[in-house]
Amino acid sequence: MSKKVLVTGADGFIGSHLTESLLEKGYDVRAFTYYNSFNTWGWLDTLPKEKLSQIEIFSGDIRDPNGVRTSMKGMDMVFHLAALIAIPFSYHSPDSYVDTNVKGTLNVLQAARDLSLEKVLITSTSEVYGTAQYVPIDEKHPFQGQSPYSATKIGADRLAESFYRSFQLPVSIVRPFNTYGPRQSARAVIPTIITQLLSGKEEIKLGSLTPTRDFNYVKDTAAGFIAIAESDKTVGEEINIASQNEISIGELAEEIIRQINPKAKIVCDEQRLRPEKSEVNRLLGSNEKIKRLTDWNPEYSLEQGIEETIFWVRENLSYYKADVYNI
Repeated sequence: MSKKVLVTGADGFIGSHLTESLLEKGYDVRAFTYYNSFNTWGWLDTLPKEKLSQIEIFSGDIRDPNGVRTSMKGMDMVFHLAALIAIPFSYHSPDSYVDTNVKGTLNVLQAARDLSLEKVLITSTSEVYGTAQYVPIDEKHPFQGQSPYSATKIGADRLAESFYRSFQLPVSIVRPFNTYGPRQSARAVIPTIITQLLSGKEEIKLGSLTPTRDFNYVKDTAAGFIAIAESDKTVGEEINIASQNEISIGELAEEIIRQINPKAKIVCDEQRLRPEKSEVNRLLGSNEKIKRLTDWNPEYSLEQGIEETIFWVRENLSYYKADVYNI
């Protein structure tokens, strides 16, 4: 009998890909989407009808304990991805990040404990580490809240740890480094560059070009979640999903420019610069632990992933506002 799993944030970028991957692996999936009066299900609306018909949709709000508990009844596992994630918007509205990321995670943990779920996967982020103090960044690296967003994710992770230690809740903390691919919003750097190029701009506006990032193609990230869920060695562990390769934002932009329009130039847009002490200057993750505890291995190179992302954005450019800075 297939496992019944709930994916919170299933309407989002990574969540929609994870939902698809779980379906393909034979899981019985319930998708928790953010309630809205338009009855839109985010990126799940773009899936083929035959796939969508296999998913049970539950619309609610992760900040509402009653709705979260109702959505988790009858489930074996929960993949908790629902979160506010944009760093610049967290400067603007930090209260909403506490409500969604910290209290939302607490709602999931409380319900999972009361309902005795077999496994709870809490989604973290490489941003909890702040700028690398050593590389590659392993799971023992110190935490540093360099933005309200990262501070709330540190808080959510530590709550998850406390439920494992205090109540033996079978929690795994999944920590993806920068994920990219089809369906990513333009608040992220790769779709920002691609959409500006595809809309014909020859001056590509970016913030700082020197920070480095460790990029995972979204299908590799989704596979990492499932590998962590399926391993019996991952309970009580915090586990990076990382490529263990780094590239600067400037070099990344040059690669995308090379693939789309080699004549384009990069210009610095002041409003895209983060406060000096908030910018995470270097991220390079260790994937030793995930490889030791699971059978996961990344399948996509950065060049391949960028190529697939460009193809998808070209076909779906109408979803983006290329002339607006998305925070």
